[in-house]
Amino acid sequence: MVIERPRYLDRLISHMHNGLIKVITGIRRCGKSYLLFDLFYDYLLSQGVPQDRIITVPLDDADYAEYTDPDRLNDYIKSRIGDSSQRYYVFIDEAQYAITKEEMRNPDIPIKLYGVLNGLLRKRNVDVYVTGSNSKFLSSDIMTEFRGRGDEIHIAPLTFSEFLPASGKDKYDAWQDYTYYGGLPHILEEPDELSKANYLERLNKEIYLRDICERYGISDGSGMEELMKVLASAIGSLTNPQKVSDTFKSSGSKGISMPTIASYLTYLQESFLVRKSERYDIKGRRYISTPSKYYYTDMGLRNALLNFRQYEETHIMENVIYNELICRGYKVDVGVVEVRTDEDGKSKRKQLEVDFVVNQGSRKYYIQSAFAMPDAEKLEQEQASLVRIPDSFRKIIVVGGNTKLWKNEQGITIMGLFDFLLNEDSLDL
Repeated sequence: MVIERPRYLDRLISHMHNGLIKVITGIRRCGKSYLLFDLFYDYLLSQGVPQDRIITVPLDDADYAEYTDPDRLNDYIKSRIGDSSQRYYVFIDEAQYAITKEEMRNPDIPIKLYGVLNGLLRKRNVDVYVTGSNSKFLSSDIMTEFRGRGDEIHIAPLTFSEFLPASGKDKYDAWQDYTYYGGLPHILEEPDELSKANYLERLNKEIYLRDICERYGISDGSGMEELMKVLASAIGSLTNPQKVSDTFKSSGSKGISMPTIASYLTYLQESFLVRKSERYDIKGRRYISTPSKYYYTDMGLRNALLNFRQYEETHIMENVIYNELICRGYKVDVGVVEVRTDEDGKSKRKQLEVDFVVNQGSRKYYIQSAFAMPDAEKLEQEQASLVRIPDSFRKIIVVGGNTKLWKNEQGITIMGLFDFLLNEDSLDL
């Protein structure tokens, strides 16, 4: 099955020959290798690049295991680069396999892979592309090591607009599949529901959990697995290490210290399994350090962690909207609007939440996610925070179902979920 991913392919094409290392990051199995080794590879061939000038090194392939040694990797790539008047393209897949555990854990030990990449950068006829599944040891370090000569392209699981045509179903049935089994591309190849569920459960245990424990030296993965389940249960809810610790205690689970929980939360973010959204005081124009919200990168992985027993479409819809905004390149925070209310003759402060404060350069939007809005009372509830924001940026309520696009007397745009998800420019409709 060919799934076109023009958003990412166009970015790769536009960044060709820019003198930077193109670092393609993303969760395991989200399609990084397919983007580089299939879509971009085929594009290069279509432009007349000979096959022998595209050097591919998939480090997670057993046939290439010897090249996880940076010295051998360097020798191999140099042996493939011939005429200096010709341009070569180097693809290194899952580059973290060439970084030792000691290099990962000890900041005082230099990472030899970076020396290899640095050497390739000095060759004017070589264009380098690297994929990896961990932000700490790839994108962020490369940006530091090469002083702005690293160029990150982050790829996510399929968005709904990518998933829908590949599914072969109408948008309603596709939505049910997407929110239940997620957007990892291989899920579309699995023949039935049991196979999909088994695939996701295997990924959680055998790939993501194992990778994290090995990468960060966690000897007992039960605590990390329990934390992953706690976060999966709490998408769309405010949380912090203290609240997570309290949840562990109340459930009778094995206790984990707050510093350990904080570290584990960081590991999950660095592995791209979850994203953290901080709270922002809109009137005060400042960030509130805690608590925050955590959203899962893929809903299928989230559901599989919970044995598919907590399918709350309200929170899942909010998570999908968040992921869509991130894929479109926006920075997304949780908004807070402080208001004063009069209760029993006393003035009290109250915080109203805006689901998403969305920024991209000078553009800003305030967005509420509402699974259903059947009457005027629900509309009033959803727009209560929006009407109290003292600026003129666009305010939007995204509603589940087939809601028609309209703007009310308060200037708030109400749009249907599918109108939002299936139109890249929906925020400006």
